[in-house]
Amino acid sequence: MSSGEVRRTERWLASARVSLAVASLVAIWMDPGEIRYSIWAYGLLAFYIAQGVNIIIFLRRRQQSTASFRLLVHGADVVWPAVISIFAVGESNLFFLFFVFVLAAAAYRWGLFETVGTAIAAVSLLWMESLSFHWGLISWINGFLVRYNLPALRVDATFFEPRGLVMRSVYLVVLGFLLGYLAEQQKQLRAEKVVIARTIGRARVEAGVAGTLHDIAADLVSLYGAKHLLLVSQEVKSYRIFVAELSVSAAGESFRWLEPLGTDRETYLHDTPAAACYAERGDGGTDGKFSLSALDEEGTPIANVSSDFLGRLPEKYEFHSVMMVSFVFGQEWRGRIFLLDPSLAGEIEEELHFLQELVRQVGPAVYNVLLLRRLRLRAGAVERARFARELHDGAVQSLIAVEMQVDVLRRQSANKPDLVTTELGRIQGLLREEVLKLRELMQQMKTLDVDAKRLLGLMNDTVERFQRETGISARFFSDLGELDMPQPVCRELARIVQEALVNVRKHSQARQVLVRMSAKNGSWRVEIEDDGRGFPFSGRLSQNELDNIGKGPLVIKERVRVIDGELTIESSPGRGSRLEITVPQRQGVIHG
Repeated sequence: MSSGEVRRTERWLASARVSLAVASLVAIWMDPGEIRYSIWAYGLLAFYIAQGVNIIIFLRRRQQSTASFRLLVHGADVVWPAVISIFAVGESNLFFLFFVFVLAAAAYRWGLFETVGTAIAAVSLLWMESLSFHWGLISWINGFLVRYNLPALRVDATFFEPRGLVMRSVYLVVLGFLLGYLAEQQKQLRAEKVVIARTIGRARVEAGVAGTLHDIAADLVSLYGAKHLLLVSQEVKSYRIFVAELSVSAAGESFRWLEPLGTDRETYLHDTPAAACYAERGDGGTDGKFSLSALDEEGTPIANVSSDFLGRLPEKYEFHSVMMVSFVFGQEWRGRIFLLDPSLAGEIEEELHFLQELVRQVGPAVYNVLLLRRLRLRAGAVERARFARELHDGAVQSLIAVEMQVDVLRRQSANKPDLVTTELGRIQGLLREEVLKLRELMQQMKTLDVDAKRLLGLMNDTVERFQRETGISARFFSDLGELDMPQPVCRELARIVQEALVNVRKHSQARQVLVRMSAKNGSWRVEIEDDGRGFPFSGRLSQNELDNIGKGPLVIKERVRVIDGELTIESSPGRGSRLEITVPQRQGVIHG
């Protein structure tokens, strides 16, 4: 457990310790005869309560709980109920529940062996006290106290009679085994969860498929202490087989993709009903025969599975044992992972179950990396095609037209000098327009890295740059102080404002533009308003209504859908338009 988990565990145990002691104090107050009115028992109980309170205070002030401190507290928890039990009246011991508490504490802190050891220590203390009654040690202590005018112990030996103590001892030991076993299982589940989470975390898009497989393979080799790992994958449609090998030596680890061979299928992908198995050579070690433990896809053990599925693997690699597990990535890839000479810490069947579950959990994460990389490549190709089309249909065509006009103007300049000034002005306007288009295209190609802290400043800069480059009066207003907005939402809203301003310049013929950002009724709101010629409809339409009539800016509508927002357009032909984008603030949970 981490240091934080250890502190939380100790705090819970400290609270439970004080609660049990206070409950015992209340029970004794209601019936003081339970401890024969002994002042020594009251003193022990008060000391135990004070100890519990001090432990709570200590844990709240200190950031760490050391192993020696926990061991010292645990030892006191074992000794105290054994000592105070000598004051309990009759066979029904009021303080026997504290033995159960200390067993639960050992299980909660550690595991099986520590819990059983605690049970044995508690039983040993009880039998030592029983012997002390038998040998007269308690009577001697009472005599010593009376001699010096001190209160007698007022103890009761009934609880320590051997015939009753045998069953209590068996009860404590059996309970220790049960609680320890449950704690051990919990520890194993927690450890498996940590391993699976760490391995899934290796699946990173930026590392790519090959980098992700390398990191996961290195984790598996480290986890099982194997000498070699073989990763064999086959593309379902083309039947192509790819083999990767990770080997560990004194110089370090080496990961490489092997050259494809025609015998790869026979070597690695021989048919077998086993989805996971562990094969180990016989006692001779060189006769080629393997003893096999196998599981099917559901994790059920399979008997009488042949080791023929290993194919030519024993001929190609030297190993004494091998662990294999199959995997499937979507409907496209399937394959196997081989771990040569793994070191197993537990039972074979449990190790196979865990490896199967690990691969089942990690598989979708790796497949998602593959899909995302593929999607990025396709998106990049689409973007490149779009930019090429924009350049071809826009800047290139305009420059060709300008070249032709300049050539015509050059030929006519001698005969018609009056046309030169007019035509040059028109050409200058065309060039200015194309420069603006190229700048907008370059701006769209840039990666937009913006978060909540920089969003308002970026929007303001975008509006000011728009005014400088176009000459259209533009203003940005916002009544927001600090934003708590996820980065994906920030990025899309910034792109929406940029796209809206491009549309204003291209289509609206506006003289003034106003961009506002605000928050109202649990939503963020962005408004872009201009006094241009408006959209080819009149009135206020929602996004669904715009989709039904096929109107509205497509790019902005798609970006609004990405962030689960709502687009509303209010248009008055000849007098301007207003775009209103609202995004619920709960997106902080969705995108966060």
